[in-house]
Amino acid sequence: MEIVELVELHARSLELAVEVVDGARPEQLDLPTPCAGWTLRHLLAHEIGQRHGFAAAARGAGPDPALFAPVTVGPDPAGTVRRSGTELTAAFRGAAAAGRALWLPEIRDGGPFPLDRAVGFHLLDTLVHGWDLAAALGTKDRLVERVEGDGELLSVLEAVTDAVPDTPEARAPGRAFRPGLRPGDGAGRFERVLALLGRDPAWKG
Repeated sequence: MEIVELVELHARSLELAVEVVDGARPEQLDLPTPCAGWTLRHLLAHEIGQRHGFAAAARGAGPDPALFAPVTVGPDPAGTVRRSGTELTAAFRGAAAAGRALWLPEIRDGGPFPLDRAVGFHLLDTLVHGWDLAAALGTKDRLVERVEGDGELLSVLEAVTDAVPDTPEARAPGRAFRPGLRPGDGAGRFERVLALLGRDPAWKG
């Protein structure tokens, strides 16, 4: 897949994430999520901070972990999520035009990573944490249906997931993903991805 196509596919994943939090109410920000110890507020702060960090990296920033710091969630979480996604898509498009690699200090040795790998990393993060958000809000079935209906998006997500190491070191406490689980009988492709990354598709808050 050409990098320009991958960037636009990634933009589709961002739109799905916006749909998940669109209409989220302030009193829901303290709901638990599948990410142990993280409320909806904590997860949104992490996700928005990651988008700012990836956007800065796509614009040529060096390996500065502070660029990826969580961002305080204000009274309009959906609007903040949408704006951060718009910023990131514009930055990825610029990096594609420039042929720029990205420094990502929180991933492995920090890079620099080719743009296609960096976009793939963030696409996975967007959809898996999008499911975490949807699970907290009680709308995960809707997101699963949307992702399952997009074969192109799913194929890229599966390819990135298969490259994530499932070793004790990579899945240790504090890492992005827990040890993989066995997908249940009849699990769909997105649910299989979730299970392989340590999520229980049947999770309820």
